[in-house]
Amino acid sequence: MSTITREPTTVRGTPRGEGAPQRRIVASPAAWLVWGAVVLFMVFLVGIVGSVLVNSFGTRWFGTWLPQGWTTQWYSEAWTDFSLLQVVVVTLEVAAAVVALSVLVGVPASYVLARRDFPGKRLVYFAFLLPIMMPPITYGIPLATVLYKFNLAGNITGVILANLVPCVPFVILTMTPFIEQIDPTIEKAARMSGARTLAVFTRILAPLLVPGILAASILVLVRTVGMFELTFLTAGPDSNTLVVALFNSMNAAGIRAQQSVDAMAVIYTAVMMFLLVIALRFVNPTQLVAQVKEEPEP
Repeated sequence: MSTITREPTTVRGTPRGEGAPQRRIVASPAAWLVWGAVVLFMVFLVGIVGSVLVNSFGTRWFGTWLPQGWTTQWYSEAWTDFSLLQVVVVTLEVAAAVVALSVLVGVPASYVLARRDFPGKRLVYFAFLLPIMMPPITYGIPLATVLYKFNLAGNITGVILANLVPCVPFVILTMTPFIEQIDPTIEKAARMSGARTLAVFTRILAPLLVPGILAASILVLVRTVGMFELTFLTAGPDSNTLVVALFNSMNAAGIRAQQSVDAMAVIYTAVMMFLLVIALRFVNPTQLVAQVKEEPEP
């Protein structure tokens, strides 16, 4: 822990102790090590990202601090050579479909897990944890094999179905504690007033669940756009997302300029940042669970 101490100083010939106090930061060695590690990590991060960004605009860059010239041709070449317009459209379609289906499946399942007790409930929780805890490649290969067997892979449908496997548990694990902290007496009061199940869910619970649904949607959105393994195993020539197209551009046959690949990486990062800014416009990710405040009893 760091503390701030003040030492008296002499200002323009005034006696020591009568001048303006000087502040000195005193911290323990452990604190200095932690802050040093944080600063070092940030320097490396900015250096790596900055080098990719600078190289995507450079003509030649060998042995100098900055490239010898600047150009934007690498972006136009990457946009045309890799058909990035189609790739971006496919990425947005997959992300939107996975978010919508994950919410439609995950929210009702979360309600059942939060409100009902049944044998094997903990086992069900554990089953939902497995796709999140396990590396996607471990279950991605058998999943892709099954999808190809039923002609569901090699297209955008297979990519959506594969990404639902880890995304639906994200929604369930986010929404279950959110629903548990909502007072069940609210639903009971609505039912006693004559409201049916659909009306209770749409008019009573839905407004209370909006913050949790938005938070879960952010997690699913980021997970889907950045998911490489499952998308790579199930995508076809016309259903690649940005992250898979970026991998293919680095391993394509022939000689390809590194600046063009870096330009594609910058485009991928820009799309991710754009989606996050739009998502963060509606919800604060640190507030995954909103509490329902009960009015004090008179």
